[in-house]
Amino acid sequence: MNSTDIATYLIQHPHFFEEHAELLSSIKLTSPVMGRAISLQERQMEVVREKYRTLELKLAELMRLADENLDITNKFQVWTRTLLLARNDVDLPFILTQGLQDIFFLPHATLRLWNVAPEFTHTWFSEAASEDAMLFAKGLKTPFCGANQDFEAASWIDATEPVQSIAMLPLRLSATSPTFGLLVLGSQDPGRYTKDMATDFLVKIADTTSAALACLIDL
Repeated sequence: MNSTDIATYLIQHPHFFEEHAELLSSIKLTSPVMGRAISLQERQMEVVREKYRTLELKLAELMRLADENLDITNKFQVWTRTLLLARNDVDLPFILTQGLQDIFFLPHATLRLWNVAPEFTHTWFSEAASEDAMLFAKGLKTPFCGANQDFEAASWIDATEPVQSIAMLPLRLSATSPTFGLLVLGSQDPGRYTKDMATDFLVKIADTTSAALACLIDL
């Protein structure tokens, strides 16, 4: 019999070691943990302990992620509340961007809107954006995150040091609605916004921003 035959026999006869219990104490295996020969029972305990440690690590990671998600949810609720408390439409863009910086501890946040209603054409957030910038925003299906490659939107940020990484969030009321602005987040840290980072939460920020600022647009 070869090893495969023996393994097949043991699988087909699960009560073999119950009938021959004396064999269990005589079987010796090499322990990768202890570095010596140990009994089958000891090896089984090592396997169980290793599985338990793996489950503990997975549980700790899940708890960490849950805590992070709860923290983000709480911050998002506080930020949304500041938007609902705004008394004047014209104040919304400042309250929104300042809230992102203060509540989420973001280095820089600004925005530009186009096609604003006539009563808001004098404001900072309606300052001119080039056709290229508007076309770029229109072409974004999801937020852009990555290195600042001399994007025009980076120049909208009032920073004393160069913006190294940037996130640009297109503003629209639905996937088929026209784009009416761009929310820009910037950082001097090259690793703050990267092309491989998840954008699910940024999408929610863009959706909420779009809904809050739609009152300023001449739709």
